[in-house]
Amino acid sequence: MSDELAIVADGLGKRYRIGAVGQRHDSLRDMIVDRAASIARRKAITVASSEEFFALKDATFRIARGENVGIIGLNGAGKSTLLKILSRITEPTTGTARINGRLGALLEVGTGFHQELTGRENVFLYGAILGMSKREIAQKFDAIVEFAEILKFIDTPVKRYSSGMYVRLAFAVAAHLKPEVLLLDEVLAVGDLSFQRKCMEFTQALRRENATILFVSHNMFSIKSMCTRVIYLKQGTIQFDGATDEGIRLYQDDCKLSANYWENSNPIDRPILITDVSIRNQNEQEKTVFSYGEQMTLRMAYSAHQLIDSPNFIIAFIRSDGVACCNFSSEADGAFIDPVKGIGVIQLRTPPIRLVADVYSISIIVRRKGFQEVLCAQNGGTFHVRHELFDTHFGVFHEPGNWKWRTDLSPDLGVNSKLG
Repeated sequence: MSDELAIVADGLGKRYRIGAVGQRHDSLRDMIVDRAASIARRKAITVASSEEFFALKDATFRIARGENVGIIGLNGAGKSTLLKILSRITEPTTGTARINGRLGALLEVGTGFHQELTGRENVFLYGAILGMSKREIAQKFDAIVEFAEILKFIDTPVKRYSSGMYVRLAFAVAAHLKPEVLLLDEVLAVGDLSFQRKCMEFTQALRRENATILFVSHNMFSIKSMCTRVIYLKQGTIQFDGATDEGIRLYQDDCKLSANYWENSNPIDRPILITDVSIRNQNEQEKTVFSYGEQMTLRMAYSAHQLIDSPNFIIAFIRSDGVACCNFSSEADGAFIDPVKGIGVIQLRTPPIRLVADVYSISIIVRRKGFQEVLCAQNGGTFHVRHELFDTHFGVFHEPGNWKWRTDLSPDLGVNSKLG
């Protein structure tokens, strides 16, 4: 393996059995917890189903030292599986992977933590898993706790921690490992904004030190700002490996009508399904780039598999950095829709768009009347707003204010003077 290469993957694949009962644990956390179980007992356990699927198939790539690569794809594309193989938490079914350099990994919340142990004990456990010596962890312990901002709870069992506390502690341990290769799996989406900024600053510092970073995220703003290259996975296979902008474009095209990233079920299993979305200007021309102040028409086709009384259609515009900028609701806007069943079309005409220049994604949610149960949650595509001046330095939107002034005031009048 060349010293210029940090990661080499050849034909990586991971096969799972659907509905398997009592399969051998293949994650590091599971092996730690279940260490006392005998090998003979595991081999004797029968499998309830022989149906298999590949979460990852024939993944082959090379990543140079110091390269920052985004791993993108829809839910279930194989992103987390790939990172678990590279971090040696999961063994591949096929292929090989080689890492050149000290490896740090932050995968799902709490990987490497033991629920019954305290934060202090887990710092030593997780540090050891990452390859740090006990002496090294002890020397860095105070700095780790300070970075994590959980001194008050360091001797509390982590089973009582929030997800944000989990991530802060895990990231703090990994940060002080000073890895040469860092794997990040969506962990920066958890926790408050100030800690997210601290984590981003840490990764930027690693970049300056020529570290190699693989970053899984649904936040395309983070991917674009951190990565010069993306690997786009679809149904377990690499569909694209190259320039960030082109990879993001392919991803966003496939996102349209897919389930929102936080939605666990397949849209087709929901009572109502959005089957098509058209983004148009006020002249009914299809487009995805709007000037500041233009109106947008959003037309959605749906198919309701059951009778739904007064469904509440909700449209949210999400900025590229994940900020929810505005929200339209048929119910809140006074449009009480008749009961629906079968196919139909619903249209939203927005007021003039005052959002600052950026790229925005459209989130479509249908709820029962009264903002109750979510009936479907899908992606509606993306659009851009352009303006020469109004960007994110102006916040989320810009609406002109009403200004008055006087320039001939005597010193004793001040703010109490009338401006007419």
